[in-house]
Amino acid sequence: MIHLDHISRIFTVGTQEVRALDDISLDIGAGEYVSIMGPSGSGKSTLLNLLGLLDRPTHGIYKLQNEPVSSLDEEQQARIRREQIGFVFQFFHLIPRLTAFENVELPLSLNGVIKEERAQRVRSILDSLGILDRASHRPDQLSGGQRQRVAIARALVVQPAMLLADEPTGNLDRRSGREVIDILEDQNRKGLALIVVTHDPDLGKRARRRIRLEDGQIVQDIRNDQTLPLEQ
Repeated sequence: MIHLDHISRIFTVGTQEVRALDDISLDIGAGEYVSIMGPSGSGKSTLLNLLGLLDRPTHGIYKLQNEPVSSLDEEQQARIRREQIGFVFQFFHLIPRLTAFENVELPLSLNGVIKEERAQRVRSILDSLGILDRASHRPDQLSGGQRQRVAIARALVVQPAMLLADEPTGNLDRRSGREVIDILEDQNRKGLALIVVTHDPDLGKRARRRIRLEDGQIVQDIRNDQTLPLEQ
């Protein structure tokens, strides 16, 4: 599903070049559960942004569903984000003036889904996540765990091919964090590709595949507790 071929992302800071990603080649299949770990500044968020088409590589090719996507124009990339990629962030990124229902409905509106179908899909996903009774509440009327459930519902309502989660439990208490992870892993068991960036080693170990970055490079790629040889 995901194919990265010699991807680099280079930033210029003053007179210096910073290689946030340095010649990364990587394949992630449909339905995989992958954690991406590493120290601060290792390139985790940069990699997630590239996978989510929120940034472009300086060099290399990114294919999603066999389609080269890194060279597409902004409008084409936005369409793929809306239709194929779900995002869950640490700080929720809900629109404060909209209710939970309206926040979840928004991507469907952008995709041109008719009103009746939007309402049915939003109610269904909110119900499945146990927050249908909070549909009319604004974000400031919800707990942190409830806000993250709304964010997850917004990501899932478009029925994406993959879900990208950036520190999804980082702003939650332990109980709420466990509940959020249970929700994400349940979606993965239903066939959704799940890619999680985290500093939490316990969360990282739950993934069936664990990738570690250091200095913009993949230094470890583990499946089923067996270290895989990395292609040079």
